[in-house]
Amino acid sequence: MRLSELEAVVESLLFIAGDAVPLTSIAQTIELDKATAKAVVLALADKYEKEKRGLRIVEIEGAYQMCTAAECFEYIRNMYKSPQRQGLTQSLLETLAIVAYKQPITRAQIEEIRGVSSDHAVAKLVEKRLICEVGRGDTPGRPVLFGTSNEFLRYFGFKSIGELPPLEEERDEENGDELTV
Repeated sequence: MRLSELEAVVESLLFIAGDAVPLTSIAQTIELDKATAKAVVLALADKYEKEKRGLRIVEIEGAYQMCTAAECFEYIRNMYKSPQRQGLTQSLLETLAIVAYKQPITRAQIEEIRGVSSDHAVAKLVEKRLICEVGRGDTPGRPVLFGTSNEFLRYFGFKSIGELPPLEEERDEENGDELTV
């Protein structure tokens, strides 16, 4: 199959999936090795970017998803007359940061760090699908463990959780600075 035909197949797969498709699935479907399949996906993504198309292909933890270009957001919003995406409050951002850096983490651990009840913040973040249940703790009562979701990665434009910027303490340690209290 020629490159243009492979790109058409990959484009169809990503379009119809509506969610992130693992590279291994793409490779198996187009009957190529992962490296070649990745090259096809990246070539297609590069074309979308260079041609300033309304769609983009983004990588999320080794999987690829087709999404709309950020430049088109206002037009899409106008078409559907939906209110602009609500931002995150300070409380939600604090809670989300704690989950992102300390995951997996229980609600009690979040509250211990914040010093206030986090029931509302955790519920809102779950509702917005930015965090999700990732398991159960080994302590009595088997509390729910929370972690960030793929929606979190999409929302903030990360390919993986490893792209989170280092905490200030980590940067100080990397620079050899001593922390003073």
